[in-house]
This record gives sequence, C-alpha cells and structure tokens, in this order.
Amino acid sequence: MNAIYIMWLREVKRFARSKSRIVGALGQPILFLVALGYGLGPVFKQAGQGNYLDFLAPGIIGMSIIFTSIFNGMQVIWDRQFGFLKETMVAPVSRLSIMFGRTLGGATVATAQGVLVLGIAVIAGFRPDWFGVIPAIFVMLLIALLFSALGMAVASRLRDMQGFQLIMNFLVMPLFFLSGALFPLSNAPAALLWVARFDPLSYGVDALRHVLTGSAAFSLSLDLLVLVAVTGVFLWLGVFFFSRIEV
Repeated sequence: MNAIYIMWLREVKRFARSKSRIVGALGQPILFLVALGYGLGPVFKQAGQGNYLDFLAPGIIGMSIIFTSIFNGMQVIWDRQFGFLKETMVAPVSRLSIMFGRTLGGATVATAQGVLVLGIAVIAGFRPDWFGVIPAIFVMLLIALLFSALGMAVASRLRDMQGFQLIMNFLVMPLFFLSGALFPLSNAPAALLWVARFDPLSYGVDALRHVLTGSAAFSLSLDLLVLVAVTGVFLWLGVFFFSRIEV
C-alpha cells in the first residue's frame, strides 16, 4: 500500500506544481463551452431540444477527463527515457503496486480536472442538479480510471513518445466525437447509435448527464455496469502489459 500511495502522491504533486499544465488543460474545454454552448445554443433550442449548454456541459467534462487521463501514459515513456522507471522497477515492490499507483494518480488528476471544468461550466451558465454532484464525481473517477489504465497499457508497449501521441489521438478523437458528447444519441441514426454503444465514453457521458441533468439515452444501471466492467478489463490489461515492460 505504501508503494501505491507514493506513486499516487507523485502524480498528484506533479500536477499541482505545474500551473501551466492546469491552465493549458482547461483551455480546450472553455473553448468548447463558449464556442459551441453559445454558438449552437439558439439552433438547439429552436429544434425543441432545450438548453444546449445544459446538454453540452457533461460531454465537455467527459472530454476533459479522457484527454487528461489517457495521456497520463505518456509519463511512463518519459520516465523510461530519463531512467526513473528503471529505478522504480528495481525497488523491492511489485509492479502491480507501481502500475496501480500511477493509474490511480492519473485518475485523481483527471477527476480534479473534471471538477474544475464543472465549476467553469456553472460559471458559464450550466445549472446542474446539485444533489447529483457527488455521484457525478464518482462517475468522473470511473471514467478517469478506465482511460488512465488504457493509457498505461498502450504506453507499456511503446518507447517512442511521438508514436504514443499519434496512437492516442487516433483513439481519443473518435471516442470523443462518437460518444454523444456533442449531440443527443436518442435522435442519432441507427448506424451511429450502434457504433456509440461500443464506445465506453458514451456510457460515462450518459451517466454524467443522468446524475447532473436527469436526461439520458441509456439507464444509469447500464451506464455504471459497462463502466465498471470495462474499467476492470483495462486495469487487467494495464497490469498485464506493465508487468512485462522492459526498461
């Protein structure tokens, strides 16, 4: 447990000490909230769908979390190149503890980003169900764990930072745009809805909408079941690949 705590604390401290990283990670969500929330709001309202900002905010929170958590895997490649990973690997602790500590740290950072984006969305005009904020933080943590574990699994198989960025961009953008973060899945074409059902972020964004606004495309129990199941699979993959990493 001590090794898990140390690796978790390292990730959290790195985030807290990097003011530019905090500001930079908030730039894109703010742009999406302002440009899309206010720009497409009248069109969304005229279509009889209500307040677009209320619909959009949970999707932007999910976007912030997935970008922050999945790129946490880049720290593995960075540490490998500068020798820190080798030092942790030779320590008398299991690789499982190291991997889980790093994953949990990345998930904590991503969840903090999600909470910050939620606060910014409220300032921008988003009006959530305040009783759903605590459940929403739990959903954020599940999403963050899922994609932080995915990032760790991919990073464990790569040595090139540029290659990791290309692969993650190839994964992240379709996951985000097909998740229903920007458009309602209930009115989506059947083919698009079928694809969205295989996107784990769809269930994360849907769960956030359910607890924060009361509207959702799927049931909350299905959302949580899929998130927990896929998180377990990605954590297992992360442990499997990290245990075989060569430094």
